[in-house]
Amino acid sequence: MEMLLSGRGLIISLIFLLLKFSTAIEIPPSVQQVPTIIKQSKVQVAFPFDEYFQIECEAKGNPEPIFTWTKDDKPFDLSDPRIIVFNNSGTFKIPNEGHISHFQGKYRCFASNKLGVAMSEEIEFIVPSVPKFPKEKIDPLEVEEGDPIVLPCNPPQGLPPLHIYWMNIELEHIQQDERVYMSQKGDLYFANVEEKDSRNDYCCFAAFPRLRTIVQKMPMKLTVNSLKHANDSSSSTEIGSKANSIKQRKPRLLLPPTVSGSGSESSVTILKGDTLLLECFAEGLPTPQIDWKKMGDDLPKGGEKEENHDKTLKIENVSYRDKGNYRCTASNFLGTATHDFHVIVEEPPRWTEKPQSGVYSTGSSGILLCKAEGEPQPTTKWKVNGSPIENLPFAGDVISPHEISFINLQPNHTAVYQCEASNVHGTILANANIDVIDVRPLIQTEDGENYATVVGYSAFLHCEFFASPEAIVSWQKVEEAKPLEGRRYHIHENGTLQINRTTEEDAGSYSCWVENAIGKTAVTANLDIRNATKLRVSPKNPRIPKSHVLELRCESKCDSHLKDSLKLSWNKDGEAFEINGTEDGRIIIDGANLTISNVTLEDQGIYSCLAQTALDSIADITQVTVLDVPDPPEKLHLSERQNRSVRLTWEAGDDHNSNISEYIVEFEGNKEEPGRWEELTRVQGKETTVMLPLAPYVRYQFRVIAMNEVGRSRPSRPSDHHETPPAAPDKNPQNIRVQASQPKEMIIKWEPLKSMEQNGPGLEYRVTWKPQGAPVEWEEETVTNHTLRVMTPTVYAPYDVQVQAINQLGYGPEPQSVTLYSGEDYPDTAPVIHGVDVINSTLVKVTWSTIPKERVHGRLKGYQINWWKTKSLLDGRTHPKEVNILRFSGQRNSGMVPSLDAFSEFHLTVLAYNSKGAGPESEPYIFQTPEGVPEQPTFLKVIKVDKDTATLSWGLPKKLNGNLTGYLLQYQIINDTYEIGVLNDINITNPSKPSWRLSNLNATTKYKFYLRACTSKGCGKPITEESSTLAEGKYAGLYDDISTQGWFIGLMCAIALLTLILLTVCFVKRNKGGKYSVKEKEDLHPDPEVQSGKDETFGEYSDSDEKPLKGSLRSLNRDMQATESADSLVEYGEGDHALFNEDGSFIGAYAGSKEKGSVESNGSSTATFPLRS
Repeated sequence: MEMLLSGRGLIISLIFLLLKFSTAIEIPPSVQQVPTIIKQSKVQVAFPFDEYFQIECEAKGNPEPIFTWTKDDKPFDLSDPRIIVFNNSGTFKIPNEGHISHFQGKYRCFASNKLGVAMSEEIEFIVPSVPKFPKEKIDPLEVEEGDPIVLPCNPPQGLPPLHIYWMNIELEHIQQDERVYMSQKGDLYFANVEEKDSRNDYCCFAAFPRLRTIVQKMPMKLTVNSLKHANDSSSSTEIGSKANSIKQRKPRLLLPPTVSGSGSESSVTILKGDTLLLECFAEGLPTPQIDWKKMGDDLPKGGEKEENHDKTLKIENVSYRDKGNYRCTASNFLGTATHDFHVIVEEPPRWTEKPQSGVYSTGSSGILLCKAEGEPQPTTKWKVNGSPIENLPFAGDVISPHEISFINLQPNHTAVYQCEASNVHGTILANANIDVIDVRPLIQTEDGENYATVVGYSAFLHCEFFASPEAIVSWQKVEEAKPLEGRRYHIHENGTLQINRTTEEDAGSYSCWVENAIGKTAVTANLDIRNATKLRVSPKNPRIPKSHVLELRCESKCDSHLKDSLKLSWNKDGEAFEINGTEDGRIIIDGANLTISNVTLEDQGIYSCLAQTALDSIADITQVTVLDVPDPPEKLHLSERQNRSVRLTWEAGDDHNSNISEYIVEFEGNKEEPGRWEELTRVQGKETTVMLPLAPYVRYQFRVIAMNEVGRSRPSRPSDHHETPPAAPDKNPQNIRVQASQPKEMIIKWEPLKSMEQNGPGLEYRVTWKPQGAPVEWEEETVTNHTLRVMTPTVYAPYDVQVQAINQLGYGPEPQSVTLYSGEDYPDTAPVIHGVDVINSTLVKVTWSTIPKERVHGRLKGYQINWWKTKSLLDGRTHPKEVNILRFSGQRNSGMVPSLDAFSEFHLTVLAYNSKGAGPESEPYIFQTPEGVPEQPTFLKVIKVDKDTATLSWGLPKKLNGNLTGYLLQYQIINDTYEIGVLNDINITNPSKPSWRLSNLNATTKYKFYLRACTSKGCGKPITEESSTLAEGKYAGLYDDISTQGWFIGLMCAIALLTLILLTVCFVKRNKGGKYSVKEKEDLHPDPEVQSGKDETFGEYSDSDEKPLKGSLRSLNRDMQATESADSLVEYGEGDHALFNEDGSFIGAYAGSKEKGSVESNGSSTATFPLRS
């Protein structure tokens, strides 16, 4: 099983795990425990359209609970044939078969076993009746115009909610306004009727949405008599005046109902959290206006709503601060009427401290708390297993209305304790299980669970357990067998091991041990560590010009075990792309690549690539911005014109979705390069004006370029011209220096002023100089170019030099002095060599005396050593003079000379040098280098091998570095295995010996040979060669240089010609049907030359005058017949002619000399190593 917790899930898990042991523990089903109700119905309504009605009660426990029910606090028989009961459950069904009203009532479920009884809260089963208006005859109503009237609705009782509507027979709503109002009970009020209110189809509709029922009251008829028809004999003026005087009246409250109508008060009780509705309606003429206020306080802000033309005050989600006195006032110009509402806010019981179930061990202590709040204050009472607690007292327990304290818990304390809190608005019930258990730890996590996480994440290895008494949990790595320690490890209260910031070393098997006073138990868990998924979106935050192609790549890398679960997805601004992009092909998604062609401004946004595996997920984002270069600035304007400055102002062009970072102000006015625009200054992008510093004697014109992240805009149109007057120079030349010159000479140079720096016509340079520190007058000279040659009386003397710019309007600023030196000369004396210390055969240390400062005649740069080899002490030969040079910078008196030839004589000189050059050399110093170790031999070849012998030949080292005393030959077995053989040493004391024959080697075995040349100082680096001996029955005997001999070439040509003739004869014979066996012919008449060629391998020559090998194990004595030859090989041989007999036989192979050798075998090889020719 593989798991990975996200950070959010981890926080939730930690909160859960930090709960107290007694409240968070879950008792395993296998442990005996009191019943716990885990599911129960709330209020159940028997809707007429449902097939059945299910009243649920489910519980767990051990032993299995038995269920009983009460109805209206009396036992309820589950064996009633009209209900359906489920096995092993307290749930039952009541089929909707017409007799359900019999089951209406309040039910309570009891789940019991031998340890205790759990009880549910009350479950009310409501069987609503079908609401109907009574059949009645409603008398018509007749009123005079201006009178008030109330049309009663009196809706039938039914299942809330109830919605009332007043409509006509055409189902059109009766219009309500300030004069007409429907109360919360459904009655329709008229403050004063008008003639238009007359109709015979006032219908009240009551809608019960939960019952899917709407019922209608019989229509009512209302007739409004107009006063103008009351007395036809009277004039209209008289009638109208009479009506006004009679009907106009001050307000009288109809809602709430009043006795006198002038004023009243009432009390309203509302539950906290409900919606408070206060309504006022008054009759009167003119129609009264309603106003609301809270006595002694302001109306709740934001919570109150005055609805239905201010006739209703609505306060939602009532709180205790909403209690108090509210007054409604009805008024017209004739008077007012008021009503005061005394609002009381109450609340059903709610828990503030709910009793919690707990698991305890024998002899421990515990406490149950039960506290509730409400208005009025609830009363609390305790029960045990559904019965009053007074019936089951325990010695030592302390019982109060809000608390039970257990001093010495025993197994018979095991029970279900109930706490019930009640007030006039309801009752709440809480069950708390007290389980007194003593059991060895039970680990609920399976043994051998497999977990996986990725490097750097946290790993969680579970060890869920149950234990009573409380247990101690410890974890350890199986192979280490000791508890885990360190800040990275954390064991949660539920036994889970958390390993933070995991590494690859955390992989392996772990064991969890849980131990209490009863015993201990353990399980194992296996942890695999995977590599974390890596993701990178490139490019990062690209700024791409409009109409270009945007290419984004999502580079991911995950653990090989997670590759099958790796999924990549793209989204933009949080909205996922379709897998294949868009239909028009402008956006293409190809796995990790996202390509958008012809980019538009709408493509700008945040693009995210998400990589998800079974263990982790990672996302990377990139911000894509679509840009374009700005438009050029516009409307350039010059103001505040001065001799040395002018203000330039402009208007910015469109930045095309990329803020202008800066403006470049360019000018044109260089007299030497007319038409050439140069940058003058840069201005931050938020500025559109700048005061420009100007130089004198220039006719300026300006233009501005805007820059953003994409690039530069086109230049703006040029501004008007602005010309500045001439002035004296503002600066002097820079970089005053002396050019390499002759002794006692200074060629002074400087950087000339540019055209824009001259400030006026007639530019010249005034040069002054004098010896540094000398009390003499300054010498000066004025020139028009930027160089001046000055002669001095001394070599390499310091001078103070100044250069000042001048034009027709005056002098530049006071110049600064610089120190320059007159020309250098060569050093005129040589150092004296104190000695040469020989460090080794190729390295010496030279020491000398430095020359005086006044003899350097310049700035000393260092010392130079010259050396050359005069002769070799090995052969006394004189070497031609080849001078080597090594320089040492700075003032020093010694230096190391490396890479000398050993055993040689050298001459050495030292000289000083300065910037001018080198001085005279010292007298040559003669020294000699001692002997050293030789270089490696020039070559090493195996010229002949047999099944147990090998002959080696080599060449002298290029550099002997002394008198050669001999060679060190070493060899060992190196067959194609990891093991190598013992290294065998052979000291060859004859330095002129160019070869050696080894014997007593193992057949078919690969060897490696090492050869070092030696002098009295030791042996040099080895040269190596590898070769394999032959198998039994084969031998070698060809010379390495045989292929270059004339007789061998002729022999090979003759054999080739004979072979061609033989093949031709065979071909002819075969075509004629004859048979010719070449194999049989060769067996009968073997050719000595051919046979020799078959049996011999490559070889050169061998020296029979060999020294015996140390530690010989056996001797080889082999006589073989010489190979016949018509010619002597002596005249063709190279090297030592004594290697050959006159008949051409190889002395080393056939002379029959005895050889001794020491070999050790570590195995054999079937492959023969080819020897070099």
